Amino acid sequence: MHILVTGASGFVGQHVVRALLARGHRVTVSATQAGSFNQIDWRNRVTVVPYMLTPQPDERDLFTFFGQPDALLHLAWQGLPNYKASFHLDQNLFPHYHFLKNLITNGLTNINVTGTCFEYGMQSGCLQEEAPTFPANAYALAKDSLRRFLEMFQHERTFVLKWARLFYMYGPGQSPNSLLPLLEQAVAAGEPVFNMSGGEQLRDYLPVETVAMYLCQIVEQTQVTGAINCCSGQPISVRRLVEDHIKKLNAQISLNLGHYPYPDYEPMAFWGDNTKLKKITQQ
Repeated sequence: MHILVTGASGFVGQHVVRALLARGHRVTVSATQAGSFNQIDWRNRVTVVPYMLTPQPDERDLFTFFGQPDALLHLAWQGLPNYKASFHLDQNLFPHYHFLKNLITNGLTNINVTGTCFEYGMQSGCLQEEAPTFPANAYALAKDSLRRFLEMFQHERTFVLKWARLFYMYGPGQSPNSLLPLLEQAVAAGEPVFNMSGGEQLRDYLPVETVAMYLCQIVEQTQVTGAINCCSGQPISVRRLVEDHIKKLNAQISLNLGHYPYPDYEPMAFWGDNTKLKKITQQ
């Protein structure tokens, strides 16, 4: 397949492109800045097309502009991890919708977009895709709105929409301000104590390489559609995640539990139901 990937230089995108190439696909990536991929190992194995989302709809045929790909994997999104900022709605939502609508209108029928587990809002427990969405921050509201816009557009155009809801991830290339990279920095610096939240919250974590493989499998098929939880289906406490990582590092560091408050935009315990995902991965 010829697959167009946006957001390819990001944490997830770098791994997805690597996995797509390993699976024999031809990959085109969009680049907002020249040289975005120069330090990435797969740079010379993909087609790079410079492109920047614009506030106003692009009048060009973007399907032809990007070489008429067989599928799109749309990972791009600006301004993370600032989840609460209004620019997700003011500046991100409509340019992304216009971009996707242009590709669909001009002939692309296999549309894959990453959403977020935050679309479920403050609901607790095991979350199924059929559950109503109650986004509690601007980022989640913008993503949920984009999904709804695309679903409405399916009444006008025939295309396959797969909305991959990402949960929590860790691995190479992650932001240095994320939990496990901060832990690794503290260990490397010889810090005796690592400050964190109480750690009792239950979350759904996957290695980013596994998420990348799941996204490849989602793109490659068109039988399972709509919202798809891209998750492990297995809850783990944040404290257990950190303790396991300390063991993996063979490190000695104490946890200062409760130093930081729990986030106010997340429930204490939630994880994804991956039944729908398994229908894809077990084919």
